[in-house]
Amino acid sequence: MILAIESSCDESALALFDPHCGLCGEWVHTQIALHGEYGGVVPDLASREHLTNFPILLEKTMAALDNQKADQVAVTCGPGLAGCLAIGVALAKSLALAWKVPLVGVNHLRGHAFSPFIDLHAEDPDNFETNLEKLLPHLGLIVSGGNTLLFAIRPDKKFTVLARTVDDAAGEALDKGAKLLGLGFPGGPAIEEQARQGNPRAVQFPKAFPGSRENKFSFSGLKTSLRYRLEKMSDPELASSMPDICASYQEAVVDALVRKTGQVLGRGGFASIGLSGGVANNNRLRTAFGQLAQKSGLPFFLARPEHTGDNAGMIAFAAYADPGGVHPNSNHSLSINPSLTLNRE
Repeated sequence: MILAIESSCDESALALFDPHCGLCGEWVHTQIALHGEYGGVVPDLASREHLTNFPILLEKTMAALDNQKADQVAVTCGPGLAGCLAIGVALAKSLALAWKVPLVGVNHLRGHAFSPFIDLHAEDPDNFETNLEKLLPHLGLIVSGGNTLLFAIRPDKKFTVLARTVDDAAGEALDKGAKLLGLGFPGGPAIEEQARQGNPRAVQFPKAFPGSRENKFSFSGLKTSLRYRLEKMSDPELASSMPDICASYQEAVVDALVRKTGQVLGRGGFASIGLSGGVANNNRLRTAFGQLAQKSGLPFFLARPEHTGDNAGMIAFAAYADPGGVHPNSNHSLSINPSLTLNRE
């Protein structure tokens, strides 16, 4: 049994994973309501909330364990907010020392990368490794408020980053766009809600790096274009055009993600496609990626909604599915790395 801890940002999360039957329990406390007042995550507040929330979550986890010990403790060691990461690692060290069990650090991004395969394990735990081998090389996209990464998982489970944003992440662009529109935080769901009633072709926003040889994403120009457009509009004009603007803005983000993924996919050599990260919960993006996978004839693996945001389930699963990518520490001297990258092992 693996007990996992996630505290990279503003979610306090614990999970239990049994290699023989999968996830046995997940507990998450989100701070969205608290930080929404400030228009974004406040690091000091997030750290203090972790101190309040983890004892409550741990009590529930211990009840699920029937006060027995886990066989391994896994914890997010980066990337993320330094103060938040430190609290999770401190808790993990304490538990591992008390139980005298191994402690491993998990790369948060690799947790996202493997999260679409959680259901693959649940369907057939005994043959998971064999089934996963048939799906590699895998082309995946992590898209969130802090990251936009197109990557490959090779048959040896090594990672290669194929494209990344040169400025804002896709989720950041949605949050900033929502702020300009006065829709609040978090911005992605607010824009999606307005977009349901809008025309995605009503406004033509700029496209960055449209060429197939440009392995980059960029969303800062999209945000700037929106700002210039809004400066020319009156409040009544904005109110009446809000659904169309949101639908078009969202479509520009989705189009950039799908277009670049499709270009890389067209080069061949992949056995499956995956989508994960917080923005992967956007229904328009999920639909567009499903269509791309269907067109390519490759199996599509999509992280469950509860595993798209920050969660401990994916951390526990990554500790199991990606043992070569964890940071083992037999002496429990694990340190945090707020700037950890996807292909840093």
